[in-house]
Amino acid sequence: MRVPVFVLLLWLAAYPALGQTLILSLAQAEERLAHNREILAGQRALEAARADVVIASQAPNPTLSYSATGINPWTGIGAGPFKDKQVDQTLSMSQLVERGGKRALRLAVAEKRVEAVAADLANTRREQRLMLHQAWYDLLAAEEKLRLLTETAALYEKSEEAARRRLSTGDIAQTDASRLRVEALRAKNDRQAAEAEHKRAQANLAYLIGEEAHAADLATDGRWPSFEVAGSLPDPRNRADVRAAELRVEMAARARELARRLTTRDFTVGAQVERYPPTPGVMWGISLSIPLFLRYGYEGEIARAETEYTIALEARERVLAQAQGEIVRTRADLDAAIERRRRVEAETLPEARRVAEAAEFAYRKGAIGLTDLLDARRTLRAVELEYVATCADYAKARAAWLAATEWEMSPP
Repeated sequence: MRVPVFVLLLWLAAYPALGQTLILSLAQAEERLAHNREILAGQRALEAARADVVIASQAPNPTLSYSATGINPWTGIGAGPFKDKQVDQTLSMSQLVERGGKRALRLAVAEKRVEAVAADLANTRREQRLMLHQAWYDLLAAEEKLRLLTETAALYEKSEEAARRRLSTGDIAQTDASRLRVEALRAKNDRQAAEAEHKRAQANLAYLIGEEAHAADLATDGRWPSFEVAGSLPDPRNRADVRAAELRVEMAARARELARRLTTRDFTVGAQVERYPPTPGVMWGISLSIPLFLRYGYEGEIARAETEYTIALEARERVLAQAQGEIVRTRADLDAAIERRRRVEAETLPEARRVAEAAEFAYRKGAIGLTDLLDARRTLRAVELEYVATCADYAKARAAWLAATEWEMSPP
């Protein structure tokens, strides 16, 4: 089978070549949430709920029945055409007539379910967007950590080579050369651990955007979000999960009313036409059937509907309380993350870099020993990794605040 050229071109445009890095900005990653499996499942649930509206809006179908009785196996049914056969033939039609507005209530319940499922889908998008932001920032942090540890490993490798040359000329003690060797091996181990962390971050992001086959090619554009002043605490009742809980209360209220209306008796009306030769012509008849609530009056359905309404009320209060707590908690985390990042960025990191540069210069001039140099390098590496961690903590705290409040801030 020949594949059209334009199909191949579209495929090549949609997917990177083997081994080619796929650099995604945060906005581009959000666009690929259309392939998120949880969101797709939510969309299918919404489609099913819309189908339930079609089902609930339909009136009961009439029933058409035919019967032939009075057939004598000994005398037979007589000679002649079918209309002259000695058979009692009856053709009837019956229709269930619903009372008490049950159909309208069923439709109202189904429509509220659609609204609730749509709110669930919006909440799923909110949650998956938060998970995407966190996974994207985890990947960015892993990239920065891998870069720092790669540079550190390269630095110690150069120092180890220089130490071997100086050892051969007697300019350095064997102990110092061994210590540099140990530090170089530790730096390589740290780099390997960072590589494993980087791969895990790629896999997590790839799952969220449906790109598992290209997980090893994913990369970020390397931009942390800028500082922004968070607004005042919003009303949590506007959140999608709270709206969904409120809609389910309304749905349960209508379902409770529908259960109560079950005690309103429906009835079935029917009409029939009967023909029995040799009686000339046909005979007509009508029927009416009404249920008698002698043993059971839908007490179980009513009690269950009342309980489900109470459950919906309690669920709404629980979701609202969780949303309020999440907003307060994420705001506190965001404020703390802002202060930590500012402190490390403005004070700790510049001081550590100055100390490390001074130690490198002094060691080259022979003013300090190897111990002081290694201490300065370790301190700088720890502070640089701490800075990456504070950037990631701020970015994820900012994403959590945005998700908790459903506010939109400017991109990085």
